[in-house]
Amino acid sequence: MNLPLQIREAMIAHARFCAPEEACGLLAADTEGRLRFAYCLTNVEASPTRFTVEPTEHFRALQHAESRGWELAGVFHSHPVGMAFPSKTDIDTALEPDWLYVIVGLGRPDSRPEVRAFRISHGRVDEVSLTVA
Repeated sequence: MNLPLQIREAMIAHARFCAPEEACGLLAADTEGRLRFAYCLTNVEASPTRFTVEPTEHFRALQHAESRGWELAGVFHSHPVGMAFPSKTDIDTALEPDWLYVIVGLGRPDSRPEVRAFRISHGRVDEVSLTVA
């Protein structure tokens, strides 16, 4: 899947801004499935290990996406001290099997952020290859 550089950079910046708590947001895609926008939103959990997108912001993101002919197609969040792989909590709370789940891991030893994407359905985790362009 193509990940526009601007979306990647927005997710990383949001993750760094929110650290040491988890950052979160939603992803919009066009009718052909191309990622178009990252909505950097508030984590109402204010936690380093869990996230919940603020409901009013979620609704506003949905309205914005639909006004452009897009749909919400995924969610992203960060692991402030961990790697970019779904935790048990991430897997257990993944309710949209068609969504893309993107994780920004800030916990790499070389301090470079890692961005990876997954499909998560009924406890099964499948990585989606990302190409940054």
